[in-house]
Amino acid sequence: MVTRVRVDVVVVGGGQAGLGVAYHLVESGVDVLVLEQGRVGETWRSQRWDSFCLNTPNWMNGLPGAEYAGPDPFGFMTHVELAESFEEYVDRFDLPVRTGVTVTGVGPARDHGRYLVTGRGDGETVAYLADSVVVASGILQSPRIPPISSKIPDNVVQLHTGTYRSPDLLPAGAVVVVGGGQSGGQIVEDLLDAGRIVYFSISSAPRVPRSYRGRDFMDWWLEMGMWDVATDDVDDPATLKAINPLVSGVGPRGHSVSYQQLARSGARLMGRLEDVVGGELITDDRVIEYIRNADARSKEMSDKIDAHIEETSPGVVGRVPDPADVPLPPHEDVDFLTTLNLEEANVAAIVWSTGFTADFSWIDLPVTDDTGRPVHSNGISDVPGIYFVGFPWLSKRKSGVILGIDEDAQRITDAILHQTQIA
Repeated sequence: MVTRVRVDVVVVGGGQAGLGVAYHLVESGVDVLVLEQGRVGETWRSQRWDSFCLNTPNWMNGLPGAEYAGPDPFGFMTHVELAESFEEYVDRFDLPVRTGVTVTGVGPARDHGRYLVTGRGDGETVAYLADSVVVASGILQSPRIPPISSKIPDNVVQLHTGTYRSPDLLPAGAVVVVGGGQSGGQIVEDLLDAGRIVYFSISSAPRVPRSYRGRDFMDWWLEMGMWDVATDDVDDPATLKAINPLVSGVGPRGHSVSYQQLARSGARLMGRLEDVVGGELITDDRVIEYIRNADARSKEMSDKIDAHIEETSPGVVGRVPDPADVPLPPHEDVDFLTTLNLEEANVAAIVWSTGFTADFSWIDLPVTDDTGRPVHSNGISDVPGIYFVGFPWLSKRKSGVILGIDEDAQRITDAILHQTQIA
């Protein structure tokens, strides 16, 4: 027999979002328990490679009630340092977190409208009765690897971004990185720095200048109000699904990343992967188009910053220093491939930088649409007592980064308190 423990609120997920909600609930006197399947901040520990640094400056990474107070607000901490800061946060505020528990189900308890949360932990089944459940498990749950991967020869090792750790752990030989977004570009740099031969299958990912006019672009976004753009105010739905732009936090102040600069550093560029035939990769021939698109998006951001400076401080733009970025080679000087014979190129491994999918099938309640995406309004589900937090564009652009957790967590807490008052 499984004992059902009574608790007001169960939070599923012990990352930044779940901890932020727990902080506000504890501060409000609510009985809450956070369930985390691994360690606190597990995805930051186990789904990042060894050299990974955050892409958000340190000043953006403070949790509710604990703003960053370290010596380097404009630097970039490692994923390990971030996870350790989460542990310190739990200890500092004595947050009720139970680690090592995998939640396997959330459904009606048929007991005064309460929910039954079940899971496995420490070799036993656990169950909790809760009035509210906050889903803070994130969207990095299952690696998304395209079906075309089944056509890759068996002698080529295949990894995903979530399982790649370092060049030293890959077999000797060339490496193909598929997926031209932020993670793909950073892993290519990691491989090139280790002297590996790299083929990079890119796409139409945007890029942004790491620094412009002497400031990090994320700092400009804060001043320009771009982090506070509300989801409901976005006219183009594609904006809500856009992949993260090419940029890196590696180095004292991070750095810009571009396809042509990666090519200059030794990466062999290829187009978007379309097929694998007889051990040969087949890609499109749009590499130059992809480079131009990324450059245009970067210039668009720079132009917006210049327009902001001119609006707030007329005549100052020309006196503000530009960043000391390495000049980019002309597009026509970039060589690229459309086919690659894996055996002839001595390819030993492929890293799929193709993103993740979220799985909410364990929630036995009508809270998702036909595609499995959560249905909510700013994190508040139509099903009373069920909430979501920690997703990109949950309520604003900043919802997808730690900077936005405080505001979203406070709103969810207020909704829970209101629910408690009217129950």
